[in-house]
Amino acid sequence: PDLFGLVRELARRAQIPMPKVYIVQNDQPNAFATGRDPQHGAVAVTTGIMQRLSREELAGVLAHELAHIKNRDTLTMTVTATIAGAISMLANFALFFGGTGDSRNNPLGLIGTIALVILAPMAAMLVQMAISRSREYEADRVGAEIAGQPLWLARALENIQSSAGRIANPEAERNPATAHMFIINPLAGHGMDSLFSTHPSTANRVAKLQAMAQGMYGAAQEAPRRGPWG
Repeated sequence: PDLFGLVRELARRAQIPMPKVYIVQNDQPNAFATGRDPQHGAVAVTTGIMQRLSREELAGVLAHELAHIKNRDTLTMTVTATIAGAISMLANFALFFGGTGDSRNNPLGLIGTIALVILAPMAAMLVQMAISRSREYEADRVGAEIAGQPLWLARALENIQSSAGRIANPEAERNPATAHMFIINPLAGHGMDSLFSTHPSTANRVAKLQAMAQGMYGAAQEAPRRGPWG
């Protein structure tokens, strides 16, 4: 009931409909959201995250997930993945239908076609992962605004990261394509941003949230000094 009430209050602050709430029986502390739009949103948290985080830290995580719903990130990543898959398929078609035969009808030639088959899917994958990382940063920012306390999420990310690498997530290991949905990579912890990573560096995310908190607190301290006309 406390989890449900917390989600309801944060959804009200985010000005989105109350999403469905799920609990995943998993010791690894983690969470994810899904839904093509706010009217079809759902939030899931693991039993591990409920046991290891304080109520304030859990609020920061839930606000982050509600930000994904508010920003329609599931729809964005679905479209991005579809485009990436289409590019890979077209590259394969280029090999099968353009890689052989009269070179005069194929301006790329066999070597060029093979290079296209290798590089085009890789480029599409890099773009997809870059978009995924950018959406995580944006969800951190919007989630911090929803919760009103950026440091709640910052502390939660540090706590989750410290446990995620030590506690296995068998379901995610069996379905690694779902890893990008979680707030922290459930497969392994990464020390820095990477072109091939779907998640930003936790240290970078925490640093941005700490800077955001300093900006919010600084503005709050300066507000009384400026007077009613700024």
